[in-house]
Amino acid sequence: MRILRVTAAAAWFAAATLGAVCSAAQAEDAAAGDAAHGKVVFLKEQCFTCHGRSGQGGAYNGPAPILAQTALPLEAFRAQVRNPVNDMPAYSDAVLSDKDIADIYAFVKSLPGSRSPKDIPILNN
Repeated sequence: MRILRVTAAAAWFAAATLGAVCSAAQAEDAAAGDAAHGKVVFLKEQCFTCHGRSGQGGAYNGPAPILAQTALPLEAFRAQVRNPVNDMPAYSDAVLSDKDIADIYAFVKSLPGSRSPKDIPILNN
């Protein structure tokens, strides 16, 4: 019985530590970039053409994912930009530096994301 309690406590501690590390890593990811510069690069490189000016996604050349409030960690976001799936063009380091990608990531993380129709006053009249 004692072994079971010790094992359960160790599992709980490991889960709590992992959760704290992941939360800190996500906060660090967003803090690592400059959202204002990310917006400039997002517009300059015409990411909005497919993903929308507010990162809301779109259907220019097939469905483009919503980027606002992305759940992807920075490394996964960077990997998608460098070696994308589907129709997205690849952006080499010559086109977008890692800092530019971190800035775009900070920008899309700063976007408000989608809202419920109930939260939009004009839709409730």
